[in-house]
Parts: sequence; C-alpha cells; structure tokens
Amino acid sequence: MLRKLQSNAPLALFIIALPGMLHFIIFKYVPLLGNVIAFQKYDMFRGISGSLWVGLDHFVTMFQYADFANILKNTVILSFYRLVFAFPAPLLLALLLNEIIHTTFKRTVQTVLYFPHFLSWVIVGGIFIRLLHFDGMVNDLLSLFGLERTYWLQQVAYFRTILVTSGIWKEAGWGTIIYLAAIAGVNPNLYEAAMVDGANRWQRMRHVTLPALMPAIIVLLLLRIGHLLDSGAEEVLMFSNPLVRNVAEVIDTYVYRVGLMDAQYSYTTAIGMFKSVVGFILIVGLNRLAKKTTGESIY
Repeated sequence: MLRKLQSNAPLALFIIALPGMLHFIIFKYVPLLGNVIAFQKYDMFRGISGSLWVGLDHFVTMFQYADFANILKNTVILSFYRLVFAFPAPLLLALLLNEIIHTTFKRTVQTVLYFPHFLSWVIVGGIFIRLLHFDGMVNDLLSLFGLERTYWLQQVAYFRTILVTSGIWKEAGWGTIIYLAAIAGVNPNLYEAAMVDGANRWQRMRHVTLPALMPAIIVLLLLRIGHLLDSGAEEVLMFSNPLVRNVAEVIDTYVYRVGLMDAQYSYTTAIGMFKSVVGFILIVGLNRLAKKTTGESIY
C-alpha cells in the first residue's frame, strides 16, 4: 500500500489533504446552508424545511430600522480608527524589535508583548476599567499634577479611544509575529550592501526592510478590510454602558441583543449576510486595486 502511494504522488497528496478538506466542508461550508433562514420566518420547532418564506422582508426591516444608520456609522467609524491606529501598530513594533541587537533583551520584550494576547477580553476589560475608574491609577496620576479626575468610561468622547487603545495593547504584540517572520526572510546581503553604501539604520529600514514587508502588509490589510464591519461584540460590551450607548451600539452588539436575547434569528442572519456581502465586495475591489497599483494581491 505504501509503495503504491509512493509511486502515485497525486493520490498520496490527496490522502494527506483529505482531513483538512473534510474539516472545511463539514464545519465551514455546510453551515453556510443555514443562511437561508435570512429569507424565512424561522421557527425552530418547524425547522428550515417547515418555516415560512418571506423573501427580502428582513433586509427591508433592517434598512427601515430607525437606528440602523447610526449603528452602521458607529461600526464604520470604529473600524476606521482601528485601521488607522491599530493596524500599523504591529508593523511599528516589529521594526523596532528588529533594531534591538541584544538577543536576550529582545526575546524578553517579545514575550512581554505577546502576553496580553492570551488574556480574555473579560480580564483586559477589567484591567482598563480599573485603571480608568474615577479612583483608578490614571486619575491618581492626574491628581499628582493638579489635574481634575475624570469619568473616562462614562463620557462619549473617550469611548472609541479606550476601545482602540485596549485592542492595541492586547493584540499588537501578537500581530508582530508575521512581520518578524517576514523580516527574518530578508537576504542579509541586502543590509550589508546598504551598509557598504553608507546607509544608516533609518535608511536601511526604509529602503530594505519596508519594501521586503510590503507583500505581508498588503495581504494583512486586505484581510483586515474584509472584516470592516466586524467590531467584536465582546470587547465593545465590556466598555459599553447606558451613558455611551449612542456611540457604543455597533452591528455586532445589535445582533447580540436582537438575535440572541430577543431570539430573532432570521432577522440577525440577514444582518450577518449584509456584513458578509459588504466585506466580500471590499476585498474583491481593493484586491484588484492593490494588484494594479502595487502588484501585490491575495489571489
């Protein structure tokens, strides 16, 4: 049997790939069929086959919902802030880590930066809530300089800043892994040639490291764009309260409240399909744009 497999490379490759293919078919593609309930008035006791078909009624309801425009605006603004501030953070950290010469110190810093990724949002939220509490450490520091204490978590103006900052603290270190791997693959001869030409550290970073990272940056940016309407219900709910509800309500929290708490499964599935279609259009459009302008793309 093994000899037959060794002589038939395509068959051996298929057998090796079969578990992965089955995993994606069973757990990724088959559940997609459940999206048909977006076009039904789904009744869990009748099932998909017995529920009534309502066509596009749920999509019409979604766009006619009075607060939907505000929810969509909050989602897009939050994603835009993350794109501008959170996306470049791992890249900057990777470039800085790459400049650290002392190996032990570099590994120690990497470990410290990776650690928040393994914390749940409940713990991260608890840490930031405690720090930003009226009697917390941040206000204690402000008091030392004669500044007034502030209710950071109860003010609309600080909600998005707190959310984006906590996200950067939690995930920026972990996000450096891909960039550090890409930097490790850069040909050392390029750095040596740049040094012979008199390039300093900043010039080597600008003319050697950054161009080498450009394919990874483009791919990660395109993948991030595809999740533009994903805000993360868990992290938003951690910092949300009635006083900041006007800016804290995003699509994911709305789906959580309406879909799970009010059991409107068909309606929230329609919202999920809307998010997926928007993400798909953005990925396809920006992938073509990136391919034309930079020559890099994800397919």
